[in-house]
Amino acid sequence: MRRPGGDRGQVTVEFLGMTPLIVLTLVLVWQCVLVGYTFTLAGNAADEAVRAGTAAPRGSREAACRAAGLKHLSAAWRGDATVNCGGVGYVTADVYLKVPVLFPGAIGFPVTVHGHAGAVEEVKD
Repeated sequence: MRRPGGDRGQVTVEFLGMTPLIVLTLVLVWQCVLVGYTFTLAGNAADEAVRAGTAAPRGSREAACRAAGLKHLSAAWRGDATVNCGGVGYVTADVYLKVPVLFPGAIGFPVTVHGHAGAVEEVKD
């Protein structure tokens, strides 16, 4: 014989049991979004840096390249960012960013994302 209301509260118990798994899944998805966004930022910063480096005069190329690479990064990514520029005739820029853990600006993974770009130097008459 079935007891009246024998399954009462079963959905609540199952939901409470699944809550940690749901939260863990959301945290992992968010961390994957941050990794992808960091790759996007590194590539864009390298593009901006090399664009500024090709247009700048040779004496100030490296400074202009570094400044442009850091200009479009928010403070959360700019703190640990490294921008390296170089080359004659063919200018290259390498940007290294740390991937944040859950909240940008708090702490970072020991993983570094690399963005690279290159362009031919503009000739000025």
